[in-house]
Amino acid sequence: MYTQINKKKTMKKVLYVMIILSAAFSMRAVAQEVSIFPKGEISTTNNHTGTIWLTELNQPDSIFNFSLAQATYAPDAKLDWHIHPAGQYLLITEGTGYYQEKGKPGQIVHKGDIIKCLPGVPHWHGAAPGSTFAYIGVTPTTKGKTIWLHRVTDEEYKGVK
Repeated sequence: MYTQINKKKTMKKVLYVMIILSAAFSMRAVAQEVSIFPKGEISTTNNHTGTIWLTELNQPDSIFNFSLAQATYAPDAKLDWHIHPAGQYLLITEGTGYYQEKGKPGQIVHKGDIIKCLPGVPHWHGAAPGSTFAYIGVTPTTKGKTIWLHRVTDEEYKGVK
């Protein structure tokens, strides 16, 4: 009974987030290329190459145990290989980018795509050459923070087809 109640609460939370994000995407379509969120601050962490701006849209709390953040990439910018212990959704809002999971070929992703970064799976993502790239990341925080691994090699980046 307790588990059933928790599942229903979790599903309601997911539905609430999806409704909010759906409304945000609808507003963006009306506004054309004007972002509904500020671009944010340039990241100064040592877990990427190139220029990436970050905007924290919310922090997890006692009701919603996930964070929402917007990341905007300059052309060729990319995050290092990393793992999200509880997974992550990437809702692509701008440009063309790359996404690759360990042991799989890289994928080209575009505005409007939704990427599911599976829990515990090493991966990386970044902007394609010559294109900006942006997304809203939905990241559960129940199993810990992002685990950073190593830089994406030039061969890995250039190998995405």
